[in-house]
Amino acid sequence: MAIIFNNMDEKSELQRRIAAELREKQARKSSIDNDLVAPEYDNDNSAYLENTKKTTSLAWAWFLIAVATVGTIIAILVVVTR
Repeated sequence: MAIIFNNMDEKSELQRRIAAELREKQARKSSIDNDLVAPEYDNDNSAYLENTKKTTSLAWAWFLIAVATVGTIIAILVVVTR
């Protein structure tokens, strides 16, 4: 039993080669990723916000209407399935 355990503890040549290749690939990828420069965003350039509206003060009412609608549908399904 101890011989099998010790044998399982050692890595095969194939496992060592695969691990070395993966480490090398990861090192190459990380060196490539370090060369990339993230785009800088300008907070003052808010052209994408043009022609949009802020949430109105009645947003809570629409939320309650949606919850009531879902509750009504669930209630109808419960009554129909009985």
